[in-house]
Amino acid sequence: MRFMITCRIPVEKGNQLARAGTLGSTIQSIVEEMKPEVAYFADMEGGRGGYIVVNMDDASQIPAMAEPLFLGLGASIQIHPVMTPEDLGKASPAIEQAAKKYG
Repeated sequence: MRFMITCRIPVEKGNQLARAGTLGSTIQSIVEEMKPEVAYFADMEGGRGGYIVVNMDDASQIPAMAEPLFLGLGASIQIHPVMTPEDLGKASPAIEQAAKKYG
């Protein structure tokens, strides 16, 4: 199942890593371990952040994805299941059924 992890790196922790010259290498190491489908990093609410899409087969894999972000970057995270357009297409019958029943 595909999940999007949104992470926010606290400004002070990011600055500390940047001053030490390790911000980029820390992020790169974490991303390499996660093996994401895609990862984007951008400003987020006035600070540093990232959007990382990963595949997980089981909820027990969440700590392996989250802990490096917590420990290495001091990040706060959110994890949400996400769908591709193809996944959404497969879900259409359930959406239509719910619309008929509850719409």
